[in-house]
Amino acid sequence: MTETFSKTVALIVFDDYTDIDLILTWDLLKRVHLDGWQVRILGTQPEHRSMTGLTTLTHGTIDEARHADAVVFGSGKGNRPLVNDADYLARLQLDPERQLITSICSGALFLGALGLLAGKRATTYPSAKPLLEAYGVKVVEEPFVVQGNVATAGGCFAAQYLVGWILEQFLGESIRDAVIASAQPVGEGLYFSTEVEAEQKLEQTSAV
Repeated sequence: MTETFSKTVALIVFDDYTDIDLILTWDLLKRVHLDGWQVRILGTQPEHRSMTGLTTLTHGTIDEARHADAVVFGSGKGNRPLVNDADYLARLQLDPERQLITSICSGALFLGALGLLAGKRATTYPSAKPLLEAYGVKVVEEPFVVQGNVATAGGCFAAQYLVGWILEQFLGESIRDAVIASAQPVGEGLYFSTEVEAEQKLEQTSAV
């Protein structure tokens, strides 16, 4: 019997989040049109407001993150109090043995607070570097760093590398390449010959 395909990516949001971290990641992930593929925005309230005043509705609470196949933490000044909130962190219950756990920019502070980066290499936004180092992390000046099932992206546009990695792990290289190419500037990765509406076909992968 063929196993039914099902993968869920959870995007963690909070008040005073960075708009582009959520919007770019959401948009790229939602360019996958396969049955069983879900992208959900999770928070602690029915809606959260970004640093620029954009209101985003949530699909569920952060308690659901433990059931997701991949989890993405974004940045924003609102994450500073949360990484020091033991009750908030306890609700997540993430497991890198069975989940891809990732971050963009200062979202890496969540990973540090959860003990997922101690003694490991990671990247983040420049202003968050000393805060991340306080968790015993070796912070490197690179756009994207993978350590097993844990990955960190540094810089907002590095979200495309993070999304590409998630897509490759779950869906294969062809869907990854097609999704990332579809968002590139014309003449620089996206061409008039690109089949942007081509049918997406799931590849066999060895992801968690």
